[in-house]
Amino acid sequence: MEELLRRSVPPLPPYETKEKAPPPAELRGAEFVRFYRALPPGPPRAELLTRLARDFGVEHGRVAEAAGKVLQAREQRREPGALLQAEDRLRYYLNPQYRGLFQHLGRLEGGLRFLVELRGDLVEGLASKAVDGPHVKEMNGVLKNMLSEWFCTGFLNLERVTWQSPCEVLQKIREPLIVLHVALTSDISNNIQAIVKEVPPLETEDAEKISTAIFYSISLTQQGLQGVDLGNYLIKRVVKELQKELPQIKVFSTLSPIPGFTKWLVGLLSPQTKEQGRNELFTEAEWQEISAITGDSSTETLKKLLNNNEWVRSDKLVEVLHPPLMRLCAWYLYGEKHRGYALNPVANFHLQNGSVLWRINWMGDLSPRGIGASCGMMVNYRYFLEDTASNSAAYLGTKHIKASEQVLALVSQFQQNSKL
Repeated sequence: MEELLRRSVPPLPPYETKEKAPPPAELRGAEFVRFYRALPPGPPRAELLTRLARDFGVEHGRVAEAAGKVLQAREQRREPGALLQAEDRLRYYLNPQYRGLFQHLGRLEGGLRFLVELRGDLVEGLASKAVDGPHVKEMNGVLKNMLSEWFCTGFLNLERVTWQSPCEVLQKIREPLIVLHVALTSDISNNIQAIVKEVPPLETEDAEKISTAIFYSISLTQQGLQGVDLGNYLIKRVVKELQKELPQIKVFSTLSPIPGFTKWLVGLLSPQTKEQGRNELFTEAEWQEISAITGDSSTETLKKLLNNNEWVRSDKLVEVLHPPLMRLCAWYLYGEKHRGYALNPVANFHLQNGSVLWRINWMGDLSPRGIGASCGMMVNYRYFLEDTASNSAAYLGTKHIKASEQVLALVSQFQQNSKL
């Protein structure tokens, strides 16, 4: 394995001769691809990826030398050209050696697909801890950035697929990278059941009643493209296409899941009971009603019912939990942060794109997955096209979340009635 890596990874030429260095032989890249694909998934591939990241990264000695020359050029107040060249040299030596291998593989026939597969293994390995450490994480980031550049939006095609699409269209889309599901409706949908219901085969769209486009599912088909920002591009492209085809559509919104809400809620239930004697997520009156229904003055039964989805079988419990869960969900989306941005990944994605946190919908997803992930709630992120740029800039710059009156009212209720 070590010998193969040394043959496959081209050494970084000296800065002075970087333009004259011959490209690596195609056979070396093809040999690496064959060797890697022949390895069984799991520990053998993890070992190769770990060695590649650890032994063929940045040459630190050259980086230190180049950094010293930058400092020297500044201290000696040399002409701007000398300082810029010293900085360019430093940038050059900050490139890890394996980047050269990835660049070479990207030019081979089928090489880009291979790199997406390889990054898929990296993402899966990092998640399972099969591969770990700063070198592997750095290589994952380098490859993600390279794929982001290669999958330039100008090189991607958009194809519309409906239930009535002919077979030749489906055959042409052999390997989609990302899929966006759109429902054309007369208003902003508040539940997924109404959207994905079975449509009679003879039912046709009444174009005059369509005024709203609902984006209700977006999914990558390639794990290796995780983190590559294709969703933002796709939504904007779809909006433009819909405006051309159906100019009467003026409202653009999502109907989105809220992954992680139930887990967050259950995680809050234990510590507060132990520390304060009773749970302060709920008001005294709410907790008395909940306790009377569950027959348990502690939170253990409620936690169990939330974890196994059994709480929805009790109409009384559903009714009692409706107000507190709505305000808790509003706070989870609006107030819970990671490094100043929305903790929930779906919320963070749409807010970065310039949407408004528009409406939280009770029992928007009655599937077992929906009940388990978010207590059945869903959320609409609304896109006001004239405001998306300013909303995005405000969120990214000042971390301000633009929200509707409904959401802000629920947040206010949370602040008055619940304590974390």
